[in-house]
Amino acid sequence: MAPDSHQHKAALPAAPEGPSTLACPNGAFAHGEAAPVALPGPVIGDDCWILSGPTASGKTALSLLLARRLDAEIVSVDSMAVYRGLDIGTAKPTPAQRAEIPHHVVDIVEPSEIYTVARWLADAAAAVESSRSRGKRVLFVGGTPLYLRALRDGLDPQPPGDPDFRRRLEEEVQQSGTGPLHNRLAAVDPAAAARIHSHDARRIIRALEVVETTGRPLPSSWGSPRPPHPVFARQMMILDQPRRTLRERIDRRVESMFAEGLLEETRAAVGRPGGIGATARQSAGYAEALEVLAGRLTLAQAIALTQQRTRQLAKRQLTWLRSFQSAVWIGA
Repeated sequence: MAPDSHQHKAALPAAPEGPSTLACPNGAFAHGEAAPVALPGPVIGDDCWILSGPTASGKTALSLLLARRLDAEIVSVDSMAVYRGLDIGTAKPTPAQRAEIPHHVVDIVEPSEIYTVARWLADAAAAVESSRSRGKRVLFVGGTPLYLRALRDGLDPQPPGDPDFRRRLEEEVQQSGTGPLHNRLAAVDPAAAARIHSHDARRIIRALEVVETTGRPLPSSWGSPRPPHPVFARQMMILDQPRRTLRERIDRRVESMFAEGLLEETRAAVGRPGGIGATARQSAGYAEALEVLAGRLTLAQAIALTQQRTRQLAKRQLTWLRSFQSAVWIGA
């Protein structure tokens, strides 16, 4: 359960009285050159609500209840839900649930693609305006910290990418894992390597790409905390569970994922054009399923490792979510 200082009495929200929209702020360019045009993001306001929480905490069930109460459509804040065909391992809402409440930014790219936070901001912005055009409110639902941070703070403009260079690095990850690339990053940008986890393929590749295209390291100021958007102070809810309960929920979910066909789903994704890209293949569950299919893990080992990695993910999510001092924490 979250600390007492973060607990507020939870109640279902009343409908807001007006839109009073506010543009999502963007940060300054961190290199010292003239700032380019800031990256776009959703225009959020009093018709927007945010529901977050660690993985397996029960966000889907609560989000459907809230969406009905608010007369809202849901915008996913989940970096894995964007991938078509990756359903079991991402615990997506069922087709029936999505038929009842429209869900946006779900099933929009192939598993082979690298999906960036900048692209999520653009897709989320389009989803928000689409919902408003139908007279609906918006409920952001998910626990991907990078996306929530970008929604709250905006996203600093970054140097243009090098698709060919990035593609080569993605192929290296598929062949050799992230270790060699993280070592390479440590040699050219030690500060970035210290900040970026050795298994975070997407951020390792991006940091190396910045060095390649600019000749300079990734600025540490990118992603620095800023004052929270007012809507986050008024209309954000975080679903939490007692530690033991969350652990049990995670363990049961992982067992169910494998029992319901995660290996078969992963095998099918490998067979799609382009296979599974570097972003999707590092996700807990799919990474272990790939190891089973390659004969490097037993099923029991894969389940245990996925449970461990998912518990670690939940812990990281909770640590970051506690930075939202005024959010309403909803406990079991």
